[in-house]
Amino acid sequence: MTREHVALFAKAKPAKVDPFALPAFPRSATPSVSLAQDDALSATGQWAAQVLAAGQIDAALEGQHFLGYPTLSAMAQRPEYRRIVETIATEMTRKWIRLVNRKGDEQTQDRIDLLTDALERLNVRDAFRRVAEGDGFFGRGHLYIALDGDQVGDELMAPIGNGRDAASRQKVRKDKLLRLQPVEAVWAYPQSYNTINPLDADWYVPQTWYVQGKAIHRSRLLTFVGREVPDLLKSAYAFGGLAMTQMAQPYVANWLRTREDVSDLIASFSVSGVKGMALAEMLASGSAENLANRIDLFVNARDNRGFMALGEGEDFFNVSTNLGTLDKLQAQAQEQIASVCGIPLVKLLGVTPSGLNASSDGEVRVFYDFIHAYQEKLFGENLKRVIGFVQLSEFGYIDEDIGFEFEPLWQMSEAEKADVALKRTQAIMTAEPALPSDVVMRELREMADATGVFTQITDEDIDAALTEAPVPETDPDANQPDGAEPLPDRSDDLLPELPQAAE
Repeated sequence: MTREHVALFAKAKPAKVDPFALPAFPRSATPSVSLAQDDALSATGQWAAQVLAAGQIDAALEGQHFLGYPTLSAMAQRPEYRRIVETIATEMTRKWIRLVNRKGDEQTQDRIDLLTDALERLNVRDAFRRVAEGDGFFGRGHLYIALDGDQVGDELMAPIGNGRDAASRQKVRKDKLLRLQPVEAVWAYPQSYNTINPLDADWYVPQTWYVQGKAIHRSRLLTFVGREVPDLLKSAYAFGGLAMTQMAQPYVANWLRTREDVSDLIASFSVSGVKGMALAEMLASGSAENLANRIDLFVNARDNRGFMALGEGEDFFNVSTNLGTLDKLQAQAQEQIASVCGIPLVKLLGVTPSGLNASSDGEVRVFYDFIHAYQEKLFGENLKRVIGFVQLSEFGYIDEDIGFEFEPLWQMSEAEKADVALKRTQAIMTAEPALPSDVVMRELREMADATGVFTQITDEDIDAALTEAPVPETDPDANQPDGAEPLPDRSDDLLPELPQAAE
């Protein structure tokens, strides 16, 4: 084997990297001048890098440094990474949200219907799905609140509030909200952040973002970061978080290497040869070409119909590698990818559990709990802002009686729905004599979404229950047997006269 072959097959050691170095951005996305906080962050990063080097820790070995947006963009093409990110983002927006009527009146419900239509018209669900994908691929996502007239002058630098305060009421007038535009992290450059006092609320929180050179106030460009990094690394990660693709990189690399090794082993698991061939004599006499021709003939005719002629003293042999456990080794390498993202194998890889009474319901329920918690973490505050902006644009004011909650992802089976419907109906009908008819009808209709029964009860049916005739009073003597004396009248004139107190 030549030196070139040795260099080719040798495992290259990754070059040392500085995990605290500032990231690179396209020139068009950065401001023309560097601000003072950039110099402060550079000095802090240099100190941290020196300490890390003194500890003999190589951050490149397990991807413990920001890979950069070009690398992360290229990784987004690989199905192993894309499957992880798209599964989480899709599950987070699959059932989406339900607007809640906290007051319970019809006027609020009418506004909820209008608000639901507005959220669908603005494609809010799809915008948040794309933002979740940006968080998974790049560690940071943005959502631009596009208002009518915001491109005039320096309007983009004017704050628009949190969707419910006085600034929002002043800036977001009726019919002013145009669209919600997701923006990838590579086009948003952070600026104007506090690097002086960690006790301030804006410590390491960019107040301004440059998007292709345009300065935008942070209230107009909502930021989504699901996995924040420590303060020392925030500048290196461009004030984003840890991308899911970067977290999964070592596990995906192990899987890809195992897959290639198994494929190569299967391709050459069987080796055949002939013992007793006079190799030394043939090579010494210059008959190497004849030897090569004989080997080629054997290889080309090697199948069940082939015939092999052996000389005197020659013996054919075959050596095969045991392939009995390769499938388990390959499956384990692939399943390790699911450990870092927390996605059940049945959802990530389509692998169903095997064995008697095996079920993945428990793992799926745990995954749905994780998705619900991550919805609150990544979407909660910004979704509240967006709903506030939409209300101001649709109604001109905020209805505090309108809230929202994320729909549960777990769905009951038909048998479970029937059991729940039966028990709840029995409970309602047991209390029916003490409840007004319209309340009973409302309680029955409330079960429709969860159980699928009583879906035909309408508002007209509930209103009609209000106008039902009252239950007639019963005659107290109606159940007395024939010939029995009627019950005495309990009027005041039959009561004995009580003695009067002495004056």
